[in-house]
Amino acid sequence: MSQYFQVGDVVLWNPATRVAQLFLRSSEAIAPLVDLPTGISLVMGDEYDIDLDTFTVFVDALVHRYLSSSHPILRSLLEGFTATAIVLVERAGRSVPALTETPTRDPRDVSVGPSGIAALGDIEHLRVLAADHAGAMPV
Repeated sequence: MSQYFQVGDVVLWNPATRVAQLFLRSSEAIAPLVDLPTGISLVMGDEYDIDLDTFTVFVDALVHRYLSSSHPILRSLLEGFTATAIVLVERAGRSVPALTETPTRDPRDVSVGPSGIAALGDIEHLRVLAADHAGAMPV
């Protein structure tokens, strides 16, 4: 069994049911971090509709939060979902503005270790991960 993530009649991703459910539940769990709606809604048993404007804003906010955080655990928890979401935005013909901006440290997510404040998120790492995910995401 599989599910469909789509914008209108355009299918962006057709993952296995459990993967689709985990992605949806992850989006709902992560949304409070950026205080934004996800833009994903269940249309019927195996179809999820993506409001592209809302979803793009949500994903951009997640990318911004990821890149501006020096907290390695926060970034680790976000990066798999965020990389997958970037693929969906780009498959829909949109871009994620935060991927082209220079991040600045967010004081809410600072991690200090023995060598001082940890580095911020890495744009290139996130892009490579998104490219890897794209290759594993059937349409």
